[in-house]
Amino acid sequence: MSSNSPRAVLAAEWTKVWTVRSTGFTLLLAFVLSTGIGTLVAFNWRGNIEHVVNFDPLVAALYSVTLGQLALVVLGALLVGSEYASGSIRTSLSAVPGRGLLYCGKVLAGTVTALAGSTVTVLVTFLAAQAALGPYGTKLAADGVPAALAGAVVYLTLICAFSMGIATVVRSSAIAMGILLPLLFLGSQGLGNVPALKPVLRYLPDQAGLELMHIAGPSGDGRFGPGYGTGAALAILLAWTAAALIGGYLVLRGRDA
Repeated sequence: MSSNSPRAVLAAEWTKVWTVRSTGFTLLLAFVLSTGIGTLVAFNWRGNIEHVVNFDPLVAALYSVTLGQLALVVLGALLVGSEYASGSIRTSLSAVPGRGLLYCGKVLAGTVTALAGSTVTVLVTFLAAQAALGPYGTKLAADGVPAALAGAVVYLTLICAFSMGIATVVRSSAIAMGILLPLLFLGSQGLGNVPALKPVLRYLPDQAGLELMHIAGPSGDGRFGPGYGTGAALAILLAWTAAALIGGYLVLRGRDA
């Protein structure tokens, strides 16, 4: 098998993903943040259920994912940026002169890793939160729950791929994280609900993620969440991810390492 065959390149990139020490750490951090905070929120809501406004067991379970996503952003940025920081990107390009092939292998390996980690994180977070809610919880097979969990997995996976694209554009983990972490954190924590800013910020990736996870607030409540539905949310998130990845490819193709 040629060392430049798609299978060989993917295998090499997969090996790189798991030889980077930060991979396991960031996946664990995403898991701990999502599951830990989700469980704590659920326990708190259970003890103060009469004071919880618009109670929704899905919100108790999945809103913590908006913090766990930050670790997936770090993962995507480091998977690309660490090669630029160490200079090993030159070795990679020498071994695989086809930049498109190298880039596709790198993105696919990172995305599959994020998909696996996100699936475990979302499922365990949901189950732990529902157990903490006790009689106020919901079931895995309840109406709307499978779609919400699938939406959360898709969101986390795509946000990692999105960060890989941005890191390739700026050719730096630090710069990519410096851009994305404040943007996503502030957006998910309420900046997107400021009336003067919402018409623009409602189309940011994290706001689309709220819709995909079905935790964007009650129908008709214009104060919380973008309110354009899951179909539009998926299209918006795919558009952001595609734009970042295409931009990354164009930079990689057009500039020397």
